[in-house]
Amino acid sequence: MCPQTLHRGRRAKIIATIGPASRDPDTIAALYEAGADVFRLNFSHGTHADHAASVAAIRALEQDTGRPITILMDLQGPKLRVGTFTESKVVLRPGANFRLDLSPESGNEERVCLPHAEIFSALRPGSTLLINDGHLRLKVKTCGKDFAETEVVIGGVISDRKGVNVPDVTLPIPALTEKDRADLEFGLSQGVDWVGLSFVQRPEDVAEVRAAVKGRAGVLSKLEKPSALDQLDAIVELSDAIMVARGDLGVEMPMEQVPVLQKRIVRACRKRGRPVVVATQMLESMIKSPVPTRAEASDVATAIYDGVDAVMLSAETAAGLFPVRAVTTMHRIIGQVESDEHYLDLMRAGHGDVEHSSPAAITAAAGQIAHTLQAAAIVTFTSSGSTTLRAAQERPDVPILCVTPSLSAGRRLGLVWGVHALVGDFIHSVDDIGDVAVKGAMRCGIGKDGQALVITAGMPFGKVGSTNMVRVVWIGGETHIH
Repeated sequence: MCPQTLHRGRRAKIIATIGPASRDPDTIAALYEAGADVFRLNFSHGTHADHAASVAAIRALEQDTGRPITILMDLQGPKLRVGTFTESKVVLRPGANFRLDLSPESGNEERVCLPHAEIFSALRPGSTLLINDGHLRLKVKTCGKDFAETEVVIGGVISDRKGVNVPDVTLPIPALTEKDRADLEFGLSQGVDWVGLSFVQRPEDVAEVRAAVKGRAGVLSKLEKPSALDQLDAIVELSDAIMVARGDLGVEMPMEQVPVLQKRIVRACRKRGRPVVVATQMLESMIKSPVPTRAEASDVATAIYDGVDAVMLSAETAAGLFPVRAVTTMHRIIGQVESDEHYLDLMRAGHGDVEHSSPAAITAAAGQIAHTLQAAAIVTFTSSGSTTLRAAQERPDVPILCVTPSLSAGRRLGLVWGVHALVGDFIHSVDDIGDVAVKGAMRCGIGKDGQALVITAGMPFGKVGSTNMVRVVWIGGETHIH
């Protein structure tokens, strides 16, 4: 692409994870050109120096392209693991008894250390423990403050420091570990735009990270614990965005429930106007293969038809053999779905009623006007991004051009469906907006002479949540105020 404000021609966004296969600046630039809109830094891996180098490369690319580029930092969250074994690993047989306790001694076929007292305090007879991503399943028979006697339900090999999941209890563990707090401060000092919060179990977990972030980035809550679904609406309300983290969710819940839960979470986010991301194993086979399976292509398409804001690539771009090709493939699948004549109707089927407020009514009207006039775009003027988020919530059938003086708002909106941000101090009076909208659209490759642009804005400028104006301008023509 050329010096860049060019519109990508699709609505749903692509998140690409940076890792050993994609960390160098040339590959980051190639991922962006292939279609990556958001770059994810996974703090479960890599050093601060690695992530700082990635941020520097992304911000240099941002300067070269003239477009705001979005960075998501993903916190590791608590990691629950068993201890070590005398022989590094043992085989557990179905029906056998197996003890977990706090003793630091090396384990054997009868017991192993589980160095997390908080797990024992939450367990009850009948509770389930999953080990190694659910490959082994234990059922608690008896337990106390420092032990659990279990029966092996699904056996297999268990080795040193394998992960533990406890799906059917809410653990008294904070969502932010000491590592997370150090990583968070580092990431915020680097100017990340979104913070991905792992291990969300309750609304209080989101409130805790919001207090630590202090508005310096958006908070994206990752739903990967069944307990979070019991308070889904409250968590969505407190979050700036939501991720359907299907990997861990699929470990802790029966896999046949995950597609239904994905749709439930997406509907809840769409109703509340929160950006929503679907993640994990979307093009998993492309870690080693230059082409995905047909099932994977259909999986991506389903998420796009549901109206998600973004789909995410994890190991495909972080450690795979074909990181750029994976993004290109994702871009092509999204484009194909969005060109389907039934796409907008199917996606809008999941849209709830319009909120009973003046800004919501104005935004809904703007979408209808754009449809009636076959406009080139809806142009939103915003300082905080709230006007643009409202426009995206309506899922209009035209692009959304966001004009904002705030670089941080422009970057954050890179995660949002249909939004193309143009950052600059363009507006000095209300009389400027028509001219700025036309010039901005032409600069971004949106529209042609004779097409309409539908403008929404809040008056006075800079007041958050004050969307109260619709204006129609014609590229190369007259301005009309409504």
